[in-house]
Amino acid sequence: VRSLPWVTLGCCWCTWLPLAEGSPKSPFRTFPVSDWSLTHLVVHNKTGEVYVGAVNRIYKLSNNLTLLRTHVTGPVEDNEKCYPPPSVQSCPHGLVTTNNVNKLLLVDYSGNRLIACGSASQGICQFLRLDDLFKLGEPHHRKEHYLSSVNESGTMSGVIIEVLNGQNKLFIGTPIDGKSEYFPTLSSRKLMANEENAEMFGFVYQDEFVSSQLKIPSDTLSKFPTFDIYYIYSFSSEQFVYYLTLQLDTQLTSPDSTGEQFFTSKIVRLCVDDPKFYSYVEFPIGCVQDGIEYRLIQDAYLTKPGKALAKYLGISEQEDILFTIFSQGQKNRVKPPKESVLCLFTLKKIKDKIKERIQSCYRGEGKLSLPWLLNKELGCINSPLQIDDNFCGQDFNQPLGGTVTIEGTPLFVDKEDGMTSVAAYDYRGQTVVFAGTRSGKIKKVGKASVVWWGGMALRGFGFSFSSFFQFFSLVFASLE
Repeated sequence: VRSLPWVTLGCCWCTWLPLAEGSPKSPFRTFPVSDWSLTHLVVHNKTGEVYVGAVNRIYKLSNNLTLLRTHVTGPVEDNEKCYPPPSVQSCPHGLVTTNNVNKLLLVDYSGNRLIACGSASQGICQFLRLDDLFKLGEPHHRKEHYLSSVNESGTMSGVIIEVLNGQNKLFIGTPIDGKSEYFPTLSSRKLMANEENAEMFGFVYQDEFVSSQLKIPSDTLSKFPTFDIYYIYSFSSEQFVYYLTLQLDTQLTSPDSTGEQFFTSKIVRLCVDDPKFYSYVEFPIGCVQDGIEYRLIQDAYLTKPGKALAKYLGISEQEDILFTIFSQGQKNRVKPPKESVLCLFTLKKIKDKIKERIQSCYRGEGKLSLPWLLNKELGCINSPLQIDDNFCGQDFNQPLGGTVTIEGTPLFVDKEDGMTSVAAYDYRGQTVVFAGTRSGKIKKVGKASVVWWGGMALRGFGFSFSSFFQFFSLVFASLE
């Protein structure tokens, strides 16, 4: 593993339990949840208040983890075969009591509201007031209101883009479970100030031929019935929105559904101001250590480097870096191998690789290389256009796929616990990284040392509330 000047490794058990008798008093209260699985967590960037998405529940906690509010989202009477949902149109299929799994939880700061999207009723979303979780609205009458009925909690991701004196946008990536006629796999939606506005979640742009969405072609699903795209992590950086995805590798997997399946991880990029999705580009992404390939993305975390790491990497402290967790190989998406790796990418490297690919294609070199989306190979068209860092596509040479995997720098290989989640922060100029595992362990990579851990209290570590919650969120992801 590559040696970095800021990396040491510590490992400990983390429990979400009261402190042992005689232990120093923790500033954090316990938040016991025995009945409902937790799926998502967001922290308000000003108040430090915590919002937790769960099965059939949304919780609000204070910044010391005191439970303040609970909002019930289920169970509901539903059937996944009902489209539209039974609340809109009678359904010939029998309704059964169904859990509502929270799949997306985002704070919309400009609207002082929480967006909580569940799995029930074909994936409709509720808008909840941040102060008290009062339901402001639940758009569910138009087809654009139904986002996804898949009930896996870690496969859907979204990014809110705030536009000064303009229309805010929500970029949504979601698996479709074979329902390409109902759901786009990737889209940008309008965020209206009024939750009852009929345009809520409408596509940012739509005409007879083009719209702000990407659908998995029916031809692809006919050839590969299990093909889908799972959106593991998303973020915005500069003028772009990025997604880290996991999808069936159609180059390695036989169309015969009884054969062995292989998966590949991709990084997807779109321009924020491209309503027609002409800027869509995707690249394979992964890590290699000692000749072993790690291609199954588990989680990622975007942050800034600390002073020491920035100096070592030769980049500014203001540049974005991406920590990722990959499992070994390309098989078994649901239960990947325990052997996993923590990797580092700089956004600059990713952007440079994407720019080189676009420039090459606009010189007429190679093909578009997106067989799952185009179902055929189309050659790149030569053009005199000058491609710079801010290029956002044209109505030709798109959508575009990378042909060479973007490789990260491996930092630490775990062969036993199965790392599933990652978070990082800057501690006195040092970059400290936490990785959560399937068994509930937390692995710490960084120079700072843990004096003691217990009952979720960490002393002698200089933790701020915000950095604590970055750590705290790993507990949810690693124990799902």
